[in-house]
Amino acid sequence: MLELTVVLTILLALISVLALGSRAWLRDCDRASCILTLHKVQLATRSYQNLYGYSCGSSPNLENGSYNIAEHLRGKGYIAEDTFQQTHGALKCPRGGIYTCPLPDHFPATGQLYMTCSLAESEDHRPTFHGGW
Repeated sequence: MLELTVVLTILLALISVLALGSRAWLRDCDRASCILTLHKVQLATRSYQNLYGYSCGSSPNLENGSYNIAEHLRGKGYIAEDTFQQTHGALKCPRGGIYTCPLPDHFPATGQLYMTCSLAESEDHRPTFHGGW
């Protein structure tokens, strides 16, 4: 009887450690997914900016009645529809954060992101270094 109690205690301890580890793993996976979304949008924005010769801080030309960069990116195939929805806050990041574009019709300055997550401060949903983006 004592052996069974010891075995059950050890199993419960191992299960609790596994549960804690899996929660941390899921949190980190969600963070990585959020940062990859930011990276994807940033690269698409910079590619569009460089390809069409826009400077930092400028607005794109009017296309289809809009100056919004994300709309231009979607229209030209740089980003998919779900990524476009994220730029407008319609789709949330995996942890429930809201994506926002502070200046949706201006190309960001070097070292600034076009889009940010509302969890950037609380859950560290921001890249540690994005200067090369």
